[in-house]
Amino acid sequence: MAATSTANFFTTSTASCNSKPCMVSKSKPFGLRFNSPNYLRNFSGLKAATSVSCESESSFLGKESTAAFRDSFAPKAVKQNSDSITRFQPRASSFKVAILGAAGGIGQPLALLIKMSPLVSTLHLYDIANVKGVTADLSHCNTPSQVLGFTGAAELPNSLKGVDVVVIPAGVPRKPGMTRDDLFNINANIVKDLVEAVADTCPDAFIHIISNPVNSTVPIAAEVLKQKGVYDPKKLFGVTTLDVVRANTFVAQRKNLKLIDVDVPVVGGHAGITILPLLSKTKPSVSFTDEEVEELTVRIQNAGTEVVEAKAGAGSATLSMAYAAARFVESSLRALDGDTDVYECSYVQSELTELPFFASRIKLGKKGVEAVIPSDLQGLTEYEAKALEALKPELKASIEKGIAFANKQPVTA
Repeated sequence: MAATSTANFFTTSTASCNSKPCMVSKSKPFGLRFNSPNYLRNFSGLKAATSVSCESESSFLGKESTAAFRDSFAPKAVKQNSDSITRFQPRASSFKVAILGAAGGIGQPLALLIKMSPLVSTLHLYDIANVKGVTADLSHCNTPSQVLGFTGAAELPNSLKGVDVVVIPAGVPRKPGMTRDDLFNINANIVKDLVEAVADTCPDAFIHIISNPVNSTVPIAAEVLKQKGVYDPKKLFGVTTLDVVRANTFVAQRKNLKLIDVDVPVVGGHAGITILPLLSKTKPSVSFTDEEVEELTVRIQNAGTEVVEAKAGAGSATLSMAYAAARFVESSLRALDGDTDVYECSYVQSELTELPFFASRIKLGKKGVEAVIPSDLQGLTEYEAKALEALKPELKASIEKGIAFANKQPVTA
């Protein structure tokens, strides 16, 4: 069972929903030193220290992200010499994460990134084959979480016992000339079977759907959960974080901005024209010519194809997807851990438009989606407003396709 996307591990920044931007989309490369002699003694293999050091400029956190990540720990701020360095003692975590499709192109780098999180105590890796080797390899990393592997349908229920977050990258990857709809028949069945197992074993877990086409697989998952009588729309997420990551990257490159400062909300869906970056809402405020808006929008929408063609048949966007998915996992864990200021874009059940599912900024809490943020859809430019209307028919058709598939495929008792 191969995965179809990739994510990275990063801590994201937070925002309030009043005067400040509400999008959690800023990130830097992973660069913290986690070296507590008790809880994180061997987290990075560096010399043991008595606490976690988070240097505001040299770490992946940056100035704005430091406070957000620190909320996952018991803070103890001190100053060292002339430099202000935040030090805090991590709380022992007990969150279990399961990756279904862990031996695939997305699953493997995603597992590595999640293994690095101090909020994870146990990481369950499931796939239909080749997971033993991935488990053995990953278990040698000197980070605190325990890694357990599970192979085949018979071991799927055990892989889900007591899990807090389930991430599903399982499925076939895109190949040159293949559209996301071409993936549907194979991946739809895979997602259906896996979500059935989730419903039976850990129905209260957060469910992160990565398997494409997300515009259809999330509605499939929702219908399966409904048929099982355990559907909680607040806990089902389509992972669209990669669209935000790409938008931030491309805008920063185009405008020569510091990447950590760039925040571009992306709404709609997770395929082609259904991906709508709201460039007029970019933070910091920046102006774009009509030509730049068109070029950036099209590149963000077709970025997956850009990678597929560049790999020339050797795979799809696995590494960047793993990066983005790990970021969304980390945000979910922070919310579960009690952080009350966590925002991300995600494809969820929504009433922002007439469509039953729609990607937008959401606020995450201990019980899942606490709020869907409507502000980005207000005051759109003419280009964005037209693009929003243009994406709706295609997104609607994808949603209906997923629902129809699920209703024709009754769940097992």
